[in-house]
Amino acid sequence: MKPKEEKASKRRLRTSYITTVVSITLVLFILGLMGLLVLNAKKLSDYVRENIGFSIILKDEVKEPDVLRLQKIIESKDFVKATAHISKAQAAQELQADLGEDFIDFIGYNPLPVSIEVKLVAEYANNDSIRGIERNLGEFHQIKEVWYQKSLVHLMNENIRKISLILLGFSALLLLISIVLINNTIRLSVYSKRFLINTMRLVGATRFFIRGPFLRLSMVHGFISGIFANALMFTVIYFIGNEFPEITFFNDLRVIVLLTAGIVLIGISISTLSTLFAVNKYLRISTDKLYF
Repeated sequence: MKPKEEKASKRRLRTSYITTVVSITLVLFILGLMGLLVLNAKKLSDYVRENIGFSIILKDEVKEPDVLRLQKIIESKDFVKATAHISKAQAAQELQADLGEDFIDFIGYNPLPVSIEVKLVAEYANNDSIRGIERNLGEFHQIKEVWYQKSLVHLMNENIRKISLILLGFSALLLLISIVLINNTIRLSVYSKRFLINTMRLVGATRFFIRGPFLRLSMVHGFISGIFANALMFTVIYFIGNEFPEITFFNDLRVIVLLTAGIVLIGISISTLSTLFAVNKYLRISTDKLYF
């Protein structure tokens, strides 16, 4: 009977360890994903802002060399991220693709103007800055009009601010939930060994001696969970890199090193502190209360 009981006990112990590691790993993984978003929040907002700009509509009499010269001048401005010259033929081709029919055959000529598409540096992607840029561009006589969607620019900036606040609040809430979940997992694990703790205390073992093995094991569990969580996170980063190659800031080495080290440290810290509090509870509790 004894060998069977020992095997069953070892199996339950392994199951308990695996459950603890898996639970902490999943919590740290979710926390890591949120940390990835928070650390890249500024770059994400800049990426969105820099994909919104305005169109410079040029007068019909402006020649091609003058258009290219004007594009170079505008491209040298501090507020410009990138520019693109859209000829009449290219504008007609894009509109035909959107409409699904050849409108030039219908009306008999191409009414679309030559334009320069401007993508702004993120800090200038707001209505106030664009109005100032519009005034500055008034010195070029070749320009007929500066066109942009005022409501879209305003809505984009408002949404980015709201999303940033929600993200920070959600991150704080997720961190709190993560601490509670890991703490409960550790407490359940220590609870199953409460009689062992009490027995060691009764035979005269010091608190330091009793806590030692539990704390060392919890540190190992926290470290292993952090490694597994980072492996899952690297899988997500790899997937994002393959599916969205234009989003390069998730591959920022400094951010990744900071985040992976942080996940491991959080795993070790929360696991160790939770174990310390749980063990201390059963070191103080009377023998009678162990059964409740």
